[in-house]
Amino acid sequence: MIEQSHSPVPVFKLYGETAAWPTPDLIHWESIESRSRLHEWEIKPHQHGDLVQLLYVRSGRAELEVEGQVNRIDRAALQVVPALCVHGFRFSDDVDGHVLTLAQPLVEQVAGLLDSQALLAPACFAAGESQPYLDTLFEAISREYAQQQPGRELMLQSLISVLLVWIGRRSLEQHQSDAHQQDRGRLHLQEFTRLLEQHFREHLPIEHYAQRLGISAAHLNALCRRLAGQSALQMINQRLLLEAKRCLVYTAMTINQVSDSLGFSEPAYFSRFFKRGTGQPPKAFRISR
Repeated sequence: MIEQSHSPVPVFKLYGETAAWPTPDLIHWESIESRSRLHEWEIKPHQHGDLVQLLYVRSGRAELEVEGQVNRIDRAALQVVPALCVHGFRFSDDVDGHVLTLAQPLVEQVAGLLDSQALLAPACFAAGESQPYLDTLFEAISREYAQQQPGRELMLQSLISVLLVWIGRRSLEQHQSDAHQQDRGRLHLQEFTRLLEQHFREHLPIEHYAQRLGISAAHLNALCRRLAGQSALQMINQRLLLEAKRCLVYTAMTINQVSDSLGFSEPAYFSRFFKRGTGQPPKAFRISR
């Protein structure tokens, strides 16, 4: 974890520089190594008021922290750092990559043309099979930035647009994947609820339900907590308690009969279970109703 400071988070144009934007361009490029080497490979938490940064780690290792979210990188990846986001980085001394800083007017102009919101939220994208493509694109940006050739500004904006299209597509893919995972989670929870309704009297272990769903018990528990606010065991117990209350309130069954109908081996076990869940023994609960 990058060391935190109790002093206010510094706001820079470029890290460590309090001077104005150092170029007439709306774009600034530098290698990761050129600045991080000066700071012993650690860029402490800071923010930029009106700049967006795109950090492409081509090789080496990096710890990238943006708004408290830490991504540990050991293969090619691209980190998006929106304006005003607090961020800090730590790199291995063999890191190779690029830092592209974009002034907000350029970001708004290009994002408007592309109808993209991809630079408004922090994100980290693994390069994966796109690494050769990104390597070539960032090399083209770095070469164009370093040379004062006719049409330089137009070429840089065109290359940046290509990069933002890639980011926008990856962002959309990620959102669709997240939505798909959420939909699958809801389907699993619905199926668990259906199975629970059929089998709650059998006191089956969580592993049985998970196996029926084709997922692990840990995954089922995580789904229940995330989508229902309870663990799988709590959901099972709540269903048993609900049925017990119904029997005690709406039927003339004895407590022993209720215990048997709910699959408890002994009425004493049922009574302890019921009191633990409601704060009252079954008999007291029935009388109070």
